[in-house]
Amino acid sequence: MENLRLYINSLRHDFSKQSLSENDVNKNAIVQFEQWFKEAVNAKVNEPNAMTVCTATKEGKPSARILLLRNFDENGFVFYTNYDSRKGHEIEANPYCSILFFWPELERQVRIEGVLQKQSKADSDIYFQTRPRTSKLGAWSSPQSKVIESRKVLDEAYQKNSEKFPDEQVPRPEFWGGYLLKPSSIEFWQGRPSRMHDRILYRKENNNWTISRLAP
Repeated sequence: MENLRLYINSLRHDFSKQSLSENDVNKNAIVQFEQWFKEAVNAKVNEPNAMTVCTATKEGKPSARILLLRNFDENGFVFYTNYDSRKGHEIEANPYCSILFFWPELERQVRIEGVLQKQSKADSDIYFQTRPRTSKLGAWSSPQSKVIESRKVLDEAYQKNSEKFPDEQVPRPEFWGGYLLKPSSIEFWQGRPSRMHDRILYRKENNNWTISRLAP
């Protein structure tokens, strides 16, 4: 175990690929995110839309998990889930949320904080119908975050729903849909040598973005 501790402590990587200046970024944080996201796609980052989503209970006890970003625009950032899951209950009690993108190939992170609100049923319906039939059936079949007796419970529920919905037109369950994170702040992090990283912070004030630099 001591050797493992020493190994972990010895892990080092000096970031040196790029820099980030408040003088060069776009004045609009969403436009800046779009630029970085496209660069992540072009760099063939593994699942560039994968993000850590952190929610918390009413008492402030946090929990985090990896989800996939499914859309973003000037209104915010969208993901989908089971409303009756652990995260769904936490969001219901405490709508504040943060999401984190990490693109190691570019030595970049993006941290976004804000408040979540449910998407309209119509918007959730539109996205749900773009999913493969197998994913639609999965949404119906999993009582997400609930304790179950065995894998057999899931397999039987999936088979039952597969017979119930034999074609591609699987309706969206009422307990499943989208959330929109309306950002109040977005931080762009670019790794730099000697841990002297560049951190550019956007804050939403009176519907405008203010830009400042943070110490690493």
